[in-house]
Order: sequence, then C-alpha cells, then structure tokens
Amino acid sequence: MPCLIELADDAVASLAETCDALTANGVDFDDPECLHNAALWLRRLGNDKRFLGDVLVAELAQRHREDVLDSAYGPQVVMLAPPNGSYFILANLWPSTDEHMLRASGGTSFSYGLPHDHNFSFLTLGYFGPGYWSDYYDYDYEAVVGYQDEPVPSLRFVERSRLEEGKLMLYRAHRDVHAQHPPDALSVSLNIMQTLGAQAWLDQYRFDLDQGRVGAIVSGGSSEAFMRIAVGMGCPEAQDLAHRFARRHPSDRMRLLCWDALAAMTAGPVERDALWGQAELAGSRLVAMEAKARRAELID
Repeated sequence: MPCLIELADDAVASLAETCDALTANGVDFDDPECLHNAALWLRRLGNDKRFLGDVLVAELAQRHREDVLDSAYGPQVVMLAPPNGSYFILANLWPSTDEHMLRASGGTSFSYGLPHDHNFSFLTLGYFGPGYWSDYYDYDYEAVVGYQDEPVPSLRFVERSRLEEGKLMLYRAHRDVHAQHPPDALSVSLNIMQTLGAQAWLDQYRFDLDQGRVGAIVSGGSSEAFMRIAVGMGCPEAQDLAHRFARRHPSDRMRLLCWDALAAMTAGPVERDALWGQAELAGSRLVAMEAKARRAELID
C-alpha cells in the first residue's frame, strides 16, 4: 500500500512558495532527499487552510474573462500548478454519497470502485474533510504482461483505510493499487504528481479484484489515437507505418493498437483471422495473447 510519511511541521507556505521550492530542487521520488523536500512543502501548503478557497473564489470571479487562468477547475480536479518540468500540483474534490454531484454523475466519474494502479508516483495529503476510503493492494508489476484477463497472483490485499485530514502518503508507481470509495462527507486532497518523459508509454492497469486478473490497460496517449484515426481514414502511408509499428515499436501497447487498427480495415473474418495470426507471431507476448483472444472471438 502507499507509504505513510510521518512528517510534522507547523510552518505555513503559500502556493507560490511551494512551487518555487519544488522547481528549485526538482521532484524525483526515487531520490530520498527530493522526496523529503516535496513532502515537507506539501505539508506546509496543506497547513494553509485558506488558500484553496481563495483560488476557487478568484477563478469564479474571473471566469468571464478571455484570459483564462493557468489553474483550471472542474467537478473534481483543480489544477493548482500546471506541469513544470518534473511535477504538477492538483487538488482533488471527493464528494460523499450525500452530494448531488455524485448522485447526478455516478461514482465512475470520480473513479470510485475502480481498482487501479498508477504509471507515475505522487504525494497526497488529506486537506479537508474526513477523507475518501480506499481498499489498498500491492502487486509485482514486472511479473505482469498486461493482456486482458491475465492472472495476477501477486495481487495482495493490505488494508482498508481513509485519507483523513493531515495524513500524508506516497503512492508508488506500478506497485500500489487501490479501489477508492466515497468519504463520509465532502473531502479534499492535495497532490504533487511526478512527471516523466516516458510516462505516456508506461502502462496503467484496471484490475478485476474478484478474479485476481488484469481488467484492462487504462493508460493511453494521443499518438495511439492519431494512429487509429489515420489508418481508419485509409491513408496508405499510415497503414504502412502501422505495419512497421505493429512489429517493431518499443511499446507493446502501441503494437496492439496498430494491429487493432489494421484489423478494423480488413474485408471480413477470414482476412481478420489471418491478420491476427500474423500478430501472434510478431514477437510480443501481450500482442500474442490479445491476438489469440481476438481469433477465438471470430470463431465464436
């Protein structure tokens, strides 16, 4: 489960001071000194119980202007500091079952009941309210290929707890899994998110806890969407690129996407089966297992 960070500090820092400190030192949660620095400044920012309200009021007061502020808010996420090299800062709003927004939008809109890991590490602090509940698990990412319904024997339940006010935790990329549940009352968390250049190509999974299996890969990027659209429009250059990427791209997820895009352009089930037969032998275990499943669906 995420690492609890015991760090007492009564100092209060503004959002600007926090950003300056993080920018000066960088954010690298694999570096103990950087991790401590980021946790310290998140603690200090969280000690200011007025700043988030001030941010929201300021944005509401200026929403009619054409010059949109750098921080944007939505039904759940408030962007406090946009991506800046190695990090960005968010506030997350967590409605309880008594909130109209949850009843109107449903729990899926707030990731409630969705067991998942993360393809990045982040610090989180309970800022306001009793805090959302989580069922915490961990697993061995390196032992997982990522195909749908893949057994994950290393997936292990740890505990159920909540992110109460003042609780500071580190979520570790590709290790900590949680299924979040609504708090007992409206709550807010503050998060420092680490960013990596390769992050878009790192897989994030949804899990089927009842079966102990991979439910799906839930990460994706614009490159994959562009490829699917270009191939779907019938561009010969795009189809040629898809064939090459399907066999040699370093991301198995992109390889699978290319095979899917090409399969969608085939004339019928016989041609599609032949294409997925090629995919099975293309050198990726993820693609091979997904291709086998696609061929089985054609037979059914």
